Amino acid sequence: MFDRPYRGVTFGAVALVALYAFEALAVATAMPTVAQALDGLSLYALAFGGTLAASVVGMVAAGRWADLRGPAPPLRHGIVWFALGLLIAGLAPSMGVLLLGRVVQGLGGGMMSVALYVAVGRVYPPALHPRIFAAFAAAWVVPAVVGPTISGALVEHVGWRWVFLSVPLLAVAAAAFVLPAVRGLGAASGSAHDAAITESNRLAWAIGAALSALALHHAGQQRGTEGAVLLAVSVVALISCAWRLLPPGTLRAARGLPTVIAMRGIASSAFFGTEVFIPLLLSRERGLSPTMAGAVLTVGALGWSLGSWYRSRPSQPFTPPQLLRIGMGMIVIGVGGVAASVSPSVPVAVGIVGWIAAGLGMGALFPTLSVLTLELSPVNRQGVNSSALQLCDALFTAAVLAIGGTVFAAMLDRAPALAYLTGFAISALLALLGAVLASRVRVAIPD
Repeated sequence: MFDRPYRGVTFGAVALVALYAFEALAVATAMPTVAQALDGLSLYALAFGGTLAASVVGMVAAGRWADLRGPAPPLRHGIVWFALGLLIAGLAPSMGVLLLGRVVQGLGGGMMSVALYVAVGRVYPPALHPRIFAAFAAAWVVPAVVGPTISGALVEHVGWRWVFLSVPLLAVAAAAFVLPAVRGLGAASGSAHDAAITESNRLAWAIGAALSALALHHAGQQRGTEGAVLLAVSVVALISCAWRLLPPGTLRAARGLPTVIAMRGIASSAFFGTEVFIPLLLSRERGLSPTMAGAVLTVGALGWSLGSWYRSRPSQPFTPPQLLRIGMGMIVIGVGGVAASVSPSVPVAVGIVGWIAAGLGMGALFPTLSVLTLELSPVNRQGVNSSALQLCDALFTAAVLAIGGTVFAAMLDRAPALAYLTGFAISALLALLGAVLASRVRVAIPD
């Protein structure tokens, strides 16, 4: 993948993934301090869920856009909106403005992620797909090592705002690498005649899904009948929108591609539904500094990279369903280790070891699901199906964060330990469900 025809795309794409990784880990480390500084602890989960909800709109727009005009236009716009959102968040005078910045950032991040997947499918031969997706995961290594540490140091010595304001400069550098490399990629053959791709109302359903996810978070902040009604309406609306955005059969895990896409959402929601609360748990309940709490995210990301390296090896003793089942099982183990560390009598090291195991599981899962998606997609549907893969990721995770955030906010003052444990239990049950569904994937190259 570093031969002359692919060198520019590889360097640019990996640099962009590394930038995204740095931002994700740095913001996760800083967010407990940010929420307390802006008096927005009750909106803690929404700071992550809002980003994911907005990314749904970016993913749908980019999937159709990339198939019709190539990956360069959505990638260019994605980088611009991503950087703008970071600037808004970094200059925010209140939690509300910070949430706005996170929403804009999510829109751009959704565009970037889908455009990169389409570029992989269009540029590299199938034999290189496992390696480039593993390289994407490996691009988290350096940010995983330095991101939380740098973020913690910035928070402690300079101020949390620089966690956001320093990243747009890196976005410009990454754009200089990747955009020239993908500029010549035009529309996919046959895409102009594919009704599923050109369906104009998909973007409307994506906006509806994003608004439903945000309403779900808002409902969690309400009490009494009004909150219960808004919660029910939001859940029904989110399911209705997801039903129309995802491939038929995804929500019931039909065999083949629908199960592959559903498992991406299940794995992501189980993992990130736990990870977003780890820095808060360790800093607020166990007394660790922001730097030390962020270091736990570092070891999880390192485990993810190690798992991806193993998955990239050319000869594999495990079939894709076996890899998926093993990965989900390791997430269950990881969530259990983190849940155990809620108790003051359990060493923090138990949670750290558990999160390494969860990272290893995600490292095995993500490249496997990405490769299966491209294998099961015709060329003129790679953008739509890559979009669906990441859409399911964002929708499931946003919904789980909304539900977990609602429970967390309701219980935090009265029973903080139970607040954490309830959210972790939801994540563990999701991972167990994924392990059961792993046998429903199959590898087949479409006509």
